[in-house]
Amino acid sequence: MKISTDNRVPFPRQIVYTTYRDKITELVRYVPDIRTINVKSRREADNIIYIVNEWHGGGEIPLAARALLSEDMLSWYEHDVWDESKFTLDWRLETRAFTEAVSCIGKNTFIEDGDATIIQSRGELKIDPNQIHGAPAFLTGQIARVVEDFLAAKIKPSLIQMSDGVRKYLERAGN
Repeated sequence: MKISTDNRVPFPRQIVYTTYRDKITELVRYVPDIRTINVKSRREADNIIYIVNEWHGGGEIPLAARALLSEDMLSWYEHDVWDESKFTLDWRLETRAFTEAVSCIGKNTFIEDGDATIIQSRGELKIDPNQIHGAPAFLTGQIARVVEDFLAAKIKPSLIQMSDGVRKYLERAGN
């Protein structure tokens, strides 16, 4: 499943990029679907910044999916590679449930648009039913679809809300 969003933030690219990267824990208040984000690690090497964030989402697991999914699906790790020379963020999500079955990777590109910035997010979510263990083989395809639909319903809105959160944060900061 492809993930694609383009969000315009009416602030210069440099400040949008660094706010998104460095103020992520402060942006949570502007993202209703996320309860908390904890920075687990951060290191810099060769002008690239590597960050691991632990996200805790909000919301309910749909009734039809509760038999298959747990609260663990509302938390995940995001492994980020920030390259300021290209104004890009390569990300990979690591779920807490069905870890071996879920692959979710993407890239955010911060594009200058006059005095504004377009945050272009492109990603892909794949669920491998052959890697879903603990369920009868005849159900794994159905489980994969439920997990994929659930995750897709969380990821795309979170990308949009994060961009909007950067805008609101910068407006409040008076930039």
